[in-house]
Amino acid sequence: MTTLVLRLAAPLQSWGTSSRWVRRLTDRQPSRSGIIGLLAAAQGLERDAPLEKLRELRIGVRADQPGLVEREFQTARTRDGSQSMPLSERYYLADAVFAVAIEGDPGVLAGIRESLRRPKFPVYLGRRSCPPAGKLDHGLHDGGVLQTLQTIPWLASAAVRSACTTPTVSLMISHDCPPKTLGSESVRDEPISFDPGHRRYDWRSVLRGYHEIENPDWTPGPDQHEPMDLLGENT
Repeated sequence: MTTLVLRLAAPLQSWGTSSRWVRRLTDRQPSRSGIIGLLAAAQGLERDAPLEKLRELRIGVRADQPGLVEREFQTARTRDGSQSMPLSERYYLADAVFAVAIEGDPGVLAGIRESLRRPKFPVYLGRRSCPPAGKLDHGLHDGGVLQTLQTIPWLASAAVRSACTTPTVSLMISHDCPPKTLGSESVRDEPISFDPGHRRYDWRSVLRGYHEIENPDWTPGPDQHEPMDLLGENT
């Protein structure tokens, strides 16, 4: 098995799977439809292009830096200024970082990797106003989605890593799983078509859990104190 790792980071991201009308929500992590849409844009696929090859990929997400939910109000008027449009609420994830593992055929992953280096259409993290910041491609790895997300280094920003006072961090991992897997939940973010005139999404099963990842910037403090040491060793 071969897995491609991406790092999705930006000042703002937005991954809506249930947004309607003037209230545009965001999930707390990248959606499968959003990730596949990013890959499709990099490859230059038109909106009505078939997605079968991309839908064959297995995807997992690790929340390395969950970020904060921010709300924005937007107003708009018609071009001639004669009419106001409805006030809309838009939600974003601010200062978030995610590790994304994409498992598939090595040849397909190599093509995806090349397209991300030279994208044919602009890539963005959920919305056009959210371009990625920093390096997207973090290489090909041996192993499946879950194994990769449990072993790759913590990809949070240097400031977040250095501020962490523990040797490990517990990070949430979400990944595709077979239907009716014990403990799984259903999410409607499997893209069938991105055609603007007839967008279609299907349900998929997702399994979530936490895994301890080492903090590479942690060092033990010089004055760490263990009060039980005063009692001496048990005899």
